[in-house]
Amino acid sequence: QVQLVESGGGLVQAGGSLRLSCAASGLTFSRYAMGWFRQAPGKERAFVAAISRGGYNPYYADSVKGRFSISRDNAKNTVYLQMNSLKPEDTAVYYCAAEQAWEGGDDANRYDYWGQGTQVTVSS
Repeated sequence: QVQLVESGGGLVQAGGSLRLSCAASGLTFSRYAMGWFRQAPGKERAFVAAISRGGYNPYYADSVKGRFSISRDNAKNTVYLQMNSLKPEDTAVYYCAAEQAWEGGDDANRYDYWGQGTQVTVSS
């Protein structure tokens, strides 16, 4: 039984920072690429960031590049999303996801497992 348990969401003012964490269990974590997606009210789920099985080649959506950083600690079975310089348009439910592939992609349909989602609200 695979579980992805997220934490770190909350309310923050514009310009502030948050770090999201996603702890995985029930799978061999190092065999999965990991990604972060988000869904804002009235919008479809959108790609945010992804990282390879070994922690190489992180890449980002254009809307967050230069502000967000994805990382992973395979010894702790955890993936992180550091979010800096937050903007009101970053407000969304954020989901972590696992893909049985060497490198993660931006297509949500290719991911095998998903976390429960955590709310991030950025006020102006």
